[in-house]
Amino acid sequence: MLAVLGLAAAGGLVLHRFVPNTPGRLGSLLESFLFWLGPFTALLLLCAAVRRSRTALVALLVPVVAWTAAFGPLLLPAAPPGAREFTVLQHNVADDNADPAGTARALADGGADVIALQELVDPALAVYRRELAARYPYHAVRGTVGLWSRHPLGETLALDIKPPEITEPWRRALRAEVRTPYGEVAAYVVHLPSVRLGPTGLASARRDESAALLGRILEAEQSPRVVLAGDLNGTVDDRGLAPLTSRLDAPERGLALSYPAVLPVARIDQVLARGGTVARIRPLPGTGSDHLPVLARIVLDAASPAKG
Repeated sequence: MLAVLGLAAAGGLVLHRFVPNTPGRLGSLLESFLFWLGPFTALLLLCAAVRRSRTALVALLVPVVAWTAAFGPLLLPAAPPGAREFTVLQHNVADDNADPAGTARALADGGADVIALQELVDPALAVYRRELAARYPYHAVRGTVGLWSRHPLGETLALDIKPPEITEPWRRALRAEVRTPYGEVAAYVVHLPSVRLGPTGLASARRDESAALLGRILEAEQSPRVVLAGDLNGTVDDRGLAPLTSRLDAPERGLALSYPAVLPVARIDQVLARGGTVARIRPLPGTGSDHLPVLARIVLDAASPAKG
């Protein structure tokens, strides 16, 4: 039984793309928790050692190798800071945050070049503007998402990624030009629709629709350097985010599990890039939100052709 469970874990790690998404978006559900097949395998190894089962121990080497190939690189040390480094702090501050002033001060202490925030609502929005102004003199807010920057901002646009089924006012994406010392960066701040796990599986249709709309916008993006920061309500392994992860690169180092803050099990707060390498992403201490902030180091390319 231990050997069978181990081989099943290996199959999930290697063949997850072949798991159908209907019914219940089972494929996306599996991909959301792929990382945890590693600790599951470690538990199986412990059981096999206690039982002194050579067959199980040998069989369990298969998921160990599969997990190491998939997630091992994320655990390696990142390269030291280099030229053209651009840091991004991503945080869903939560619309019910009881301490927006303390949250803003904690984020400012992170020292990032830009801070991307979601769930900005009144009256807390005024608090974030006031508390971040000294160290982040440039900012733009569209709907419930915003960007604060140490560097001047150029043109800022609200983006329409609202799923067709949503009829109420809904603005949760923006694009801003950040004029860094290394050249212009097209910065996207987004908040994709929430997903829910229930008896019928993973309810992620609206998130997937919104990701597809954003993917079309990214396909048309002409800037050679693009950074996307946001609460994507999904991991980078989730096929529902393929319209984004197929066009932008995920972090090379760091797990940065960000949700829920009290006991993080997944990183759904993401920083992705094109025309640069996300060298490392790491979580920061909790704030008044149910998400943890994540801080990403990006090494911008000297020059990079735009995709699409």
